[in-house]
Amino acid sequence: MATGTDLPPSHRPPRAGGVHGPSRAAIAARHLRTDRWWLSPAGTAAGLLAFIAYSTWRAFANADYYAAPYVSPFYSPCLAENCKEMRGGPNLDVFGSWWGLSPALLILIFPLGFRLTCYYYRKAYYRGFWASPPACAVAEPHTAYTGETRFPLVLQNLHRYFFYAALPVAGILTYDTVLAFRNDRYEWGHMGLGTLVFLVNIVLIWAYTLSCHSCRHIIGGRLKHFSEHPVRYRLWGWVSRLNARHMQLAWASLISVALCDLYVYLVASGAFTDPRIF
Repeated sequence: MATGTDLPPSHRPPRAGGVHGPSRAAIAARHLRTDRWWLSPAGTAAGLLAFIAYSTWRAFANADYYAAPYVSPFYSPCLAENCKEMRGGPNLDVFGSWWGLSPALLILIFPLGFRLTCYYYRKAYYRGFWASPPACAVAEPHTAYTGETRFPLVLQNLHRYFFYAALPVAGILTYDTVLAFRNDRYEWGHMGLGTLVFLVNIVLIWAYTLSCHSCRHIIGGRLKHFSEHPVRYRLWGWVSRLNARHMQLAWASLISVALCDLYVYLVASGAFTDPRIF
């Protein structure tokens, strides 16, 4: 019988813990994959890091977030009095003058919480950043596994409530998209390149939001007989088709909301003038 030292180096059990710990099943091979399995978690980590870096910069910038009639999705709705750039625009001014930081910090917690607790994003950053596990059929380096039963991961159970909070945010962004059909003098009947950017973004935002697993469960969960609820069954089927593309919609909407903010920033900072279509 071959011992651990008789095995080739690639098949020798590592000395670290994780799945090779004393309380886990004794599996000699680190993994049997021959593909570049590390590309997926590395690409995921790189993409999420790029978005985190960009959104953090824009959230704290507190400038160049409004170029009439466009308002950045990172700053909408603008809830503080210090939304000076939006005088004449959709400024709700709920918090008054006491809030001295960027108004984006008042609203981003809701879409951020929705995405952080999203089932797909959990898988993405668990694998990309924590290597838990790094990929299918690849051993994880952790000695213990507690799931989402301890702080802070127990907060993942708030996902449904963040879904409820994400719905009015998507509604407000829809309102902003309607306002994008005005010109810089707030006259209707305008369409610029930014209007198309906002249209694409809001379609992806709604598609991602409605493809959420919680939305699917709210619509069709806990029903014993679909035949008695034909409307909910039809809605459940439609949401289920979106849910099958939840990963793609998660990335597409993440990219689109960043590009939408970037477009507003470029126009507001004077990098170029919004091209008018009609």
